[in-house]
Amino acid sequence: METTTETLSNLARQLKLTGLGPVIGDLLLNAGQKQMSYVDFTMDLLSAEIDHRNRQNLAKRLRHAKLPAQHDLSLWQENHVNGISRTQLSHLRECIWLEQHFNIILMGPSGVGKTMLGAGLCFDALQKGYRACFRTMEQLTHLLKMKDIAKSMAREFEVLRQVDLLVIDDIMMFPIERKQSVSLFNLIDHLHQNASIIVTTNKSPDEWVKVLDDEVLAAAILDRLLFKCEIVKLSGKSFRLENRKTIFENNVL
Repeated sequence: METTTETLSNLARQLKLTGLGPVIGDLLLNAGQKQMSYVDFTMDLLSAEIDHRNRQNLAKRLRHAKLPAQHDLSLWQENHVNGISRTQLSHLRECIWLEQHFNIILMGPSGVGKTMLGAGLCFDALQKGYRACFRTMEQLTHLLKMKDIAKSMAREFEVLRQVDLLVIDDIMMFPIERKQSVSLFNLIDHLHQNASIIVTTNKSPDEWVKVLDDEVLAAAILDRLLFKCEIVKLSGKSFRLENRKTIFENNVL
């Protein structure tokens, strides 16, 4: 014969309250020990289910985000970087700018932390409940090329069209075919004023024209990115070079 807890767990599963099943026994025990009112017990039940759904939703959004390994800004080392203060970073991490659909352009040489900063802000946005995705320019170009061919790519492209924040890492790093350039413009134009975009780049706007081989298209993309935008110019020595690993001991000749 089923216990009361088992019956309640089965009912929760039938109602697709999947967060309650594993914890309902503990909630009942806690309610009995604290002699909780019906209202407080109901609040605990609903809160447990909501917390479970929030965790599931975050896990799903994290899968879609495809963040790089280094994306925790609590590990940010500003001692090797110039261009952004701790106060400014804290302000960005609040993500208020997302509500205003502001864009951010992170400029600077290789190795100064552009990618980690972009990925970290993407991670912060995800934790605050926003839909956010991180893609390298290479990944995005491949997606734009394949979205009309493969159904999986078409679904991924639709995910990007629905985000609150899209991070494009190393934009304009290498030449892009005309068709993908137009698709990139259309994506940015679709997100324009409806979402925020972060781009990282080590190239000046003049070099964007060379990459796209189309001055009008480059100007149109920049126009949409810069309309409401914060430009952060990072400088300093390459973190990777300063922390280069070696297979030899330092004292080995």
